[in-house]
This record gives sequence, C-alpha cells and structure tokens, in this order.
Amino acid sequence: MKPLAPFSLFAIAVVAAATQPEMKSMKPAENSADPAACAINAEKSACGLPSHVVIDMSKTKVQRSEREWKKLLTPTQYRVARQQGTEPPFRNEFWDNHQDGVYFSVCSDTPLFDSRDKFESGTGWPSFTKPIEPAFVGENRDVSYGMVRTEVHCNVDGAHLGHVFDDGPRDKGGLRYCINSASLRFMPRKDYEAWVAKNQGTMAAK
Repeated sequence: MKPLAPFSLFAIAVVAAATQPEMKSMKPAENSADPAACAINAEKSACGLPSHVVIDMSKTKVQRSEREWKKLLTPTQYRVARQQGTEPPFRNEFWDNHQDGVYFSVCSDTPLFDSRDKFESGTGWPSFTKPIEPAFVGENRDVSYGMVRTEVHCNVDGAHLGHVFDDGPRDKGGLRYCINSASLRFMPRKDYEAWVAKNQGTMAAK
C-alpha cells in the first residue's frame, strides 16, 4: 500500500470527522491538576503537569457539547483530552506498547502518530519524534507552573494531547512529543490500512 500524500490524509480525516454545533473555545478546568500524577516523575518530564491554555475550537471539524463528550469518553479520557489534565507515568495504556500501528485521537477519526515514530524516552509516557501529519496537530504556548512549554492538541477535534519538547533523538529531528495515552486510541497496522482504503473510497464517491 502506497503512503498517502499529506493532503489526501488530511482530506480523509476531515471526511471522517462528524460535525456538531459550533463551540468557540475550550478553557482548562481550574482544578484539572492531579497532584499524584504531578509528583511522579515530574523531575524527568514536564509532561507530569497539566496545561492551562485556551484551545480555539472555532475552526475544528468535530464539535460536541460537554455533555456529549462526557458520554463518549471515560472520566480519565475526558479529564485529559477535554480538560487538559495529565496521567501518571508508567501507569497508562500505551507507554510500553510496541505493536505496529497508528495512534488516533480518542475524540475523532484522526490519525495522529505512527508507531514507527515512537521511541523509548524513559519518561513513562508515549513519546514520538513527529506527528503523522503536521496539519493535524496544533500548538499553544503554555506558561503555567512557572515554565514555558509547548502544548499540543488535535486540530480536528480540539483534544489536548500533551506537550512537545526539543530533547528528542537528534538523528530524527530532535523533538519529543510527550503524549497522554488517555488522548489516544491505537489501531493495528492492518486495520489502519483497511480504514484508509475505506475512507479513500468514501472520498472518491463524493
């Protein structure tokens, strides 16, 4: 199967995304910090702290009310993806996942990271050298907790993903996308290829 051009993959994700009434912004919850999660491994990675940024939701393709998100997501997924929380290192679903496949946003049919770009960072969170398509991942300057970090989120549905740092593998661009497992769902390679083929067909029909 030939790899898709970035625009084709972007178009597939947009076609796959469900639309709902417009929401203007997603503000972080005041009490989204999990003290236990923040204390563990915080010295090794600033991923151990939640975010306090405003994610502009006015242009996202997937629009749902907070009540709908709460019904669709688990409490942990909602706290992390919709309220910019975080999860404990080494006690999350994908930090030690070595299967071949693609990680999607937990909030929509948007492929975000490829397992081929995943690496062992030693932080206890899934870490990637790059997104599968840069247009899918947005960034915000995060100055909470007396630090300057770069928050990352899904541009299609507004889900908070984690942060990106410049201490990744130098031979692969030097970036480390430190991502919460709760913001992701994993699709094995074979299923992903079937998903791409199905949605390419949908695009052709349109």
